[in-house]
Formats: sequence, C-alpha cells, structure tokens
Amino acid sequence: MYAVIQTGGKQYRVAPGSSLRVEKIEAETGASVELDKVLLVADGDDIKVGAPYVDGGKVTATVKSHGRASKVKIIKFRRRKHHMKKQGHRQFFTEIEVTGISAG
Repeated sequence: MYAVIQTGGKQYRVAPGSSLRVEKIEAETGASVELDKVLLVADGDDIKVGAPYVDGGKVTATVKSHGRASKVKIIKFRRRKHHMKKQGHRQFFTEIEVTGISAG
C-alpha cells in the first residue's frame, strides 16, 4: 500500500514505515500529524485517484525531528562591472515517519 501526498508545495510517494524530509511543520517532536491532502491511494490493484484530493483520504505520521538542510550558496556576478553578491540559505525541514494510510 502506498499514497501520494502533497505538503509544502511538493508531492511525495509514501508507504507505511517510510521516513522522509518535508518542509517545516509546526508540531512538537514525537507528536502525531495528519496529512489530508492525499492525491492517490493504491492498495494492490485497487487505486483511488482524487480530483484533486481523495475524499476521506488521510495519512498519519509521527514527527521524528526538526532541522536545517546544508547551506546553498548563491552568487551573482557581473564581469567587468565591479559587481558581485554572495548569499547563503539553509532551508528548515521536518523529518516524519509515516505510520498509517487510510483511503476513507
């Protein structure tokens, strides 16, 4: 069984027991969260596709940790113009572990 969910503007394929890093979710470590933007639920040959979301579809997950990704360096440079701009960015993430999928 697996599902395709949408969170943080991105789509993820998840299965029970899988862990993944998503955009930051405001929840305590160890708390249970429900992701209700389920786009697809598949259980063997039984596939439910939403329009855009599956009615009653829900994915439950446990928050494992919060953190920040590695630094991405942004450099803007114009040759011969005495112009260079440096910037860095570290994106916040939440690591979750999927505990259950329900198709509704």
